[in-house]
Amino acid sequence: MDASAQRIHDALQGVARLRQAHAANPPLAHAGSEIKRFQARRFQATYTDLLRSPRYKTAATFFLHELYSDKDYAERDQQFARIANTIAKLFPQAVVNTAAALAEVHALTESLDDLMAQQWLESVATHPAMGAPARYIQCWRRVADAAARHRQLDVVLVLGQELNRLTRKPGLRTLLRMMRTPAAAAGLSSLQGFLEAGFDAFADMRGADEFLKLIQQRETEWIRSLFEDELVACETKMTHLLAAGVSP
Repeated sequence: MDASAQRIHDALQGVARLRQAHAANPPLAHAGSEIKRFQARRFQATYTDLLRSPRYKTAATFFLHELYSDKDYAERDQQFARIANTIAKLFPQAVVNTAAALAEVHALTESLDDLMAQQWLESVATHPAMGAPARYIQCWRRVADAAARHRQLDVVLVLGQELNRLTRKPGLRTLLRMMRTPAAAAGLSSLQGFLEAGFDAFADMRGADEFLKLIQQRETEWIRSLFEDELVACETKMTHLLAAGVSP
């Protein structure tokens, strides 16, 4: 199996196991949904300026919907898994690299969200009146895996870099359009839609360096704050962010 295909296969196997565990444990699944909704709110508030920017709004919306939302990615995951063994034969290498980066960040996110959900359940049981920002910070610190958080951000940035590279491949947009019918016939519409949306989002920016730099700076600061700031200060910062809907 191609190395990128192996990354996709391994990542999606891990996601499938977590999905099965949540299906068998509705309270855990509900806690996981609460985590994802909160993270989507935090992302949207952190990047309000980019979501309103004529240059960056398409890419910011793409990241919000494809990486930080609470949507169900089961269909897309099944399509990725179905072609993991043959993806290198079906798509150009640049597309394969992008798919591998997506699979890896998806698996990392799901794993961390699962750990957070377990802590969230315990927190709700012991402190039912706690507000969502304080609960989220508490769960983050109990999971306490700084290396995984930084790795998650690193792979998000790699995904952005790979999508940016796709836009520089001559003829690739035309090729993606030509693949719509065979992709639909093969049951790969969700994967096809992701690739086209990502390509268009990054092509619209005419260069992603500043966009990715802002993501790196702001997420690095939130990782630092969530781990290191005094609890009340971090909670206040998060609460003000969510209320204002603007970047810190």
